[in-house]
Amino acid sequence: MATGVTIAAGAVGAGVGLVFLKRWLSGGRCHSNARMDGKTVIITGCNTGIGKESAKDLAKRGARVIMACRNIEKAEEARLDVVRESGSSNVLVKKLDLASMKSIREFAEDIKREEKQLNVLLNNAGVMLCPQWETEDGFEMQFGTNHLGHFLLTLLLLDLIKASAPSRIVNVSSNAHRRGNMNLDDVMMSKKYEALQAYGQSKLANVMFTRELARRLKGTGVTSYSLHPGVINTDLGRHFGTYASWAKPLLFFTSPFLKTSEQGAQTSIYCCVDEKAGQETGLYYMDCAATEPIEKAKDDEVAKKLWDLSLKLVELEE
Repeated sequence: MATGVTIAAGAVGAGVGLVFLKRWLSGGRCHSNARMDGKTVIITGCNTGIGKESAKDLAKRGARVIMACRNIEKAEEARLDVVRESGSSNVLVKKLDLASMKSIREFAEDIKREEKQLNVLLNNAGVMLCPQWETEDGFEMQFGTNHLGHFLLTLLLLDLIKASAPSRIVNVSSNAHRRGNMNLDDVMMSKKYEALQAYGQSKLANVMFTRELARRLKGTGVTSYSLHPGVINTDLGRHFGTYASWAKPLLFFTSPFLKTSEQGAQTSIYCCVDEKAGQETGLYYMDCAATEPIEKAKDDEVAKKLWDLSLKLVELEE
C-alpha cells in the first residue's frame, strides 16, 4: 500500500514538475496594452506560425495588417482566421516572394502606390536548414531569403517608413546566429555548403543588419529590433528530416516542450508595440527583454561591409 502511495505521489510530483517546466519554457510575454489604431503594419511570411499569431494580435489592437506571403491561397485562408479571431476586417493579403528580387520590387512599388503610411515592418518570413537550393536570382536560399530579401524590402520601403515616424522595423533572427560566421568572401557558401552554418550566417546577418540600420537611422524616429522568438513547434522545421535523419525523431519527442506559435510570437509583438522598446533601437531581444547577442554580431566594421556587399548583390545604390 505504501509503495502504491509513493508511486502515486511521485507521478503527481512529476506531473506538476512537467507543468512548471513547460510554463518556464514558454518564455516571456508581451504585457503592453498599446493600441495600433490608425497604424499600418506589414508582416512577411504570416500564413502560419508566429507570423500569423502576430497578425492576429496587431489586428486586435486596431492596426491595418498587410499579410505579405508567397502562397496567396494559403494566405487568404489565414486572413479569414485572423479576421475571425481578431474581430477586425482591416486585414489584407499581398503577394511577396522573398526569394525573388523581382517580386520584392513589385510588392514595394504596390505598397508605395497604395499605402499612405507604414508604421511597422515585421520581417518575419524565413527558411531553415534547407538543402543547397538557390533563389530565383542565384543566391544561396537561406542567406538570400532570410537576409537579402528582407534587406532589399526594407530599403525599398524606407522612405515611407521614415515619413510615418515614429515607426519600427523588426527582424526575426534566432539564437542560431551564435552558430554563424560572416564569411564575406563566400556568403553563398559555394565552396562548402552546410545547412546549419548557412542558417546561422543568415540569422547573424539579421542581427548585424539591425544594428547597422539603427546607426544609419539615428534621429529619424525609426527604430530597429532583432529577436530570438524561441524554439517553436512550427512549419519552419519542415526540412529537419532532410538536414539529418536523427532530427525529425528528436523534434517529435521534444515537441511537447517547445513553444506554441502564440508563445513564440510574444517577442515579435513586444518589439512592435511595447512602449519601453519604443525608446530603444538596434538591440537584440529574447523573451520580451533586451539581451546580448554573440560578440561577433556587434562588430560594426563587418556590419558595414555586409551592408555594402548586400547593396551590391541586390543592385541598389544609396
